[in-house]
Amino acid sequence: MTSNETYLGDVHDVNGTTVSIVISSRSVTGFIYINGQGYRAGQIGGFVRIPIGLYDLYGIICQVGASAIPASMIGSEMAGNRWMTVQLLGESQRDGNFQRGLSQYPTIGDKVHLVSEKELNSIYGRPDKPYFVKVGHVSNADSIPALVDVNKLITRHSAVVGTTGSGKSTTVASLINALSDNERYPSSRIIMLDLHGEYGHAFKNKANIYKINPDSASSNIETELNIPYWALNFDELCEICFGDFNNEKDKNIVMERIHKEKAKSLKNHPKAGVDLDTLSVDTPIPFNIHNLWYELYIETFGTYYSKNPGKPLNNLAFEIDENGNELIGNAQLGIPPIFKNIKNDQGDAEKINHLPGNTALNIGKQITLLGTKLRIPRYSFLFRPADWIADEDGKTHNDLDSLIEGWIGTQKNISVLDLSGVPSDILQTVIGALLRILYEALFWARNLSQGGKYRPLLIVMEEAHIYLNDDFKGLASKVVQRIVKEGRKYGIGAMIVSQRPSEINPTILSQCGTFFALRLANSSDRSQVTSTLSDNLEGLTNMLPILKTGEAIILGEAVKLPMRTLIDPPPKNARPDSQDPVVYDEVPIEISQQPGGWGIKMEANPNYSELIEAWRAQNPRIKKLSNK
Repeated sequence: MTSNETYLGDVHDVNGTTVSIVISSRSVTGFIYINGQGYRAGQIGGFVRIPIGLYDLYGIICQVGASAIPASMIGSEMAGNRWMTVQLLGESQRDGNFQRGLSQYPTIGDKVHLVSEKELNSIYGRPDKPYFVKVGHVSNADSIPALVDVNKLITRHSAVVGTTGSGKSTTVASLINALSDNERYPSSRIIMLDLHGEYGHAFKNKANIYKINPDSASSNIETELNIPYWALNFDELCEICFGDFNNEKDKNIVMERIHKEKAKSLKNHPKAGVDLDTLSVDTPIPFNIHNLWYELYIETFGTYYSKNPGKPLNNLAFEIDENGNELIGNAQLGIPPIFKNIKNDQGDAEKINHLPGNTALNIGKQITLLGTKLRIPRYSFLFRPADWIADEDGKTHNDLDSLIEGWIGTQKNISVLDLSGVPSDILQTVIGALLRILYEALFWARNLSQGGKYRPLLIVMEEAHIYLNDDFKGLASKVVQRIVKEGRKYGIGAMIVSQRPSEINPTILSQCGTFFALRLANSSDRSQVTSTLSDNLEGLTNMLPILKTGEAIILGEAVKLPMRTLIDPPPKNARPDSQDPVVYDEVPIEISQQPGGWGIKMEANPNYSELIEAWRAQNPRIKKLSNK
């Protein structure tokens, strides 16, 4: 359509994909009627069309007014405020499909037209196509659905960014609800890393919910989260169990001991796919870490009778309790033995702190740290992982296949891994281990029906700035860099969710092909988003501070044109548990659904002992547990 009623102006300057346009004097009011419908001409974020022969070029308005004039025209007779800068995005043949990219460029004098709602409808895509998923509607155009290409959203990775309170969690919930539609996508599979326990409420019975402290009284079906320590590779296990070693020699000794324990376990309980010749210290083979800790503790701290005959254990000089029993500790409970002092007591044989001919291990700090963690219940999801705990000879009730199947192989399309109970000192390492386990499982299964090539997996990473920060040289950041660089080939997609995109590793963010940018007030966050986009859309991203709650600018490969979109929120009873607390509710108390606020009277005798109990237990549901 090239009618005069859509005419805006003429091309005056072309600099790559940036086009400067002189606005026609006929558009002096800035208001144009097309087919009886009124349009504001020259709105930032609006679309224009430049007909060239059999093609139409499409662009988005990024700048309007005197500042949009080309530098070469400043001071000329054409200077003024009737200028517009347009960023070209793609093209289509007349009555054909729109495609990103350009095969030709406009020239001086080409006519520029406003794009009507009817044309936008044909460009954005058809909602009846199964590979398009509707996430909302275009702002100021309720009749145009906001459609996202599922193929490119998953395989080319994505990011959802927005400041606190911008509707980020609700947007993620809307996306996941749409992608997990059993009728359209019966084989979709999505795994969410939920750091604050927000999404269990949103998905309820629609998802497998894994928690470190599952609530059996909850209406949600929650399962205990277990991550077996023996599924971790050596570097991950060292970070969690031992921390830093004093030197490479001590680290190599521990590595050899772990390999020895895995070899003993494999010999007792053979596993398909590995034998003693191909076994490495990183192979996920069950072994008993409590026995390993006990042996290393004795070798590091043990006191021996140098003149006593027999095996080393018989030579140990244990302290004696009041009943005459040796204080040998308990390996499986993480209780260390207590040895006699090196100084000889009357009647004792000569005592030494290590066996003759051997050198004591210099890993006392590391062994003490591991022993402490073995005794603390908060680490039980790692060191006592229910059906995956290894007995003294390495036998387990279940293998890793049941663990992976529970996460990504059940009839439910979504699995929420609630990591809110993970101790903060190991959170980044645990996340890195989780992601590596998932990646390696699908990488090596790429030719199998369970692999990602046949059934792609989307990994949603909430609060990504916490563990993908460029300042942290953690395992999580390294694994995610590998996923975003190589995961596309193996059917593994990433969705990065963050309120501070400027704190995320730039390599990770640059690999995200699609952005859902909600309100961002911080200039450094906006700059980070702008710099990672393939299109020069700085004028559009400058709108980010003024977006409404729940409104997003969607840019990138999964949409045909950038869209300013109002996201369709889930029902109120299916939203993430991340809403702001109500300070004052105008609704009368008797009909209000809010739990409290400053407008209601305080209860007569608040029980603050419950507060302390919940704090100490690190469990927000402690009141329910206490009342059982």
